[in-house]
Amino acid sequence: QVQLVESGGGLVQAGGSLRLSCVASGHSFRVDTMAWYRQVPGKQRELVAAISRDSRTNIPVSVKGRFTISRDNAKNTVILQMNSLKPEDTAVYYCNANGTRAIVGPFNSWGQGTQVTVSS
Repeated sequence: QVQLVESGGGLVQAGGSLRLSCVASGHSFRVDTMAWYRQVPGKQRELVAAISRDSRTNIPVSVKGRFTISRDNAKNTVILQMNSLKPEDTAVYYCNANGTRAIVGPFNSWGQGTQVTVSS
């Protein structure tokens, strides 16, 4: 099993910045796409940013220009840098990774989630 551990959430004032990190760990695996999603109560989980193994990114219009995503393949780590935060960015943020494990085959893993709260 490939496990994801997130860090970096917290409380910040509107206009501030936060940096979320996520590390994947396990045995004999290769990560392809890494991504961040967010979810508020009563709503569907939505994509915040995704990055392929060769660093092509997919960032929705809602956060484009404010959020950036990067990764370190050697460390199986993905970073979400969030700037100019707004109260509507408040949510639980989840890390996601998919790829392949030796012998077992494809995987799709989720982190436990980290709370981001932006005060007005």
